[in-house]
Amino acid sequence: MDNELKRLNSLAWDGEVEKGNWWTRPASHETIQRAKEGEVEITLTPCRRVPSSWCGRIGHRVLALASGGGQQGPILAASGRDVTVVDLSAAQLEQDRKTAAREDLALRTVRTSMDELDCFEDEAFDCVVNPVSVNFVPDCKEVFTQVRRILVKDGLFLFAVANPIMYIFDVKGLEKGRMRIRYTLPFSSDHSLSVRQRRRMAERGDTFEFSHSLDSLIGGLCATGFAIEDFYSDASGFEPVDSFVQDCYLAFLARAL
Repeated sequence: MDNELKRLNSLAWDGEVEKGNWWTRPASHETIQRAKEGEVEITLTPCRRVPSSWCGRIGHRVLALASGGGQQGPILAASGRDVTVVDLSAAQLEQDRKTAAREDLALRTVRTSMDELDCFEDEAFDCVVNPVSVNFVPDCKEVFTQVRRILVKDGLFLFAVANPIMYIFDVKGLEKGRMRIRYTLPFSSDHSLSVRQRRRMAERGDTFEFSHSLDSLIGGLCATGFAIEDFYSDASGFEPVDSFVQDCYLAFLARAL
C-alpha cells in the first residue's frame, strides 16, 4: 500500500475517533471485568459477538491486527493473554493505551500498516485477531502472507471482512435508504472513482477502501497456508442495507497449516 494512501486512511481513522465511531469506543469496565473472570466477549463484525467456541481456542500470544480502538486488545489482555495491538491510526492506538491504563492492564501497541509486519519475527504469535479492516488495503493476499509468517503452525487467524457486494451501491444513496447500483466489482477507491471524487474524499477525511473478490479473500486464505475451519455472517445494523443484503459481513476462523 502506497504511503499516501496510508497517510489518508490514518488521518481518516484519527478523525473517526473524534466523531465517536463505534469501532473507536473502548470496551466498558464491565466487559473488562467479565474478561478477567474468564468470560471473553469480542467482536469482529458490527452486531454479532465472536462465538465462545472460537474465543476458547485463542492462544496466549495474541496480535490484535488493525484492531485499535480499545476493544479487542484490552479485553484479551484482561483475560490473561499477552497482547500486542497493531494499527495505522495513532488515535486508535491511544484508545488502547487509555483503556489499558484505566483497567490496569499490560499490552503493547505498534503503529504500522496491517500489510507491513516486518517488525515481528516468524512464528511470534499463537493467534491473530483481525476485525473488519482488510477493506482498507489494496492487496489482501499480502496481509494473509504476513499473518501466516508470524503465526505458529496450527495458530489461529480470526478474520472478518465486508461482503464485496456491499461495494456495488452508491454510498450517498445508501445513507438515504436508496439501494442504487453504481459500481462494478472489485471496487477500489483508487480506480473506481474519479480524481475529483478522490480529492473530495481526502478533504472530507473519508477512508479509501477496496472490496476484494471472493477469490482473493477465500482463495487467498487457502493459498497462503490456511485451512478455514468455521464461518459466520453478520448484518450491518443499518436497516435499509440489511433489508436487501443478509450477509453484510463475513467472519472466518482459519488455522495455519
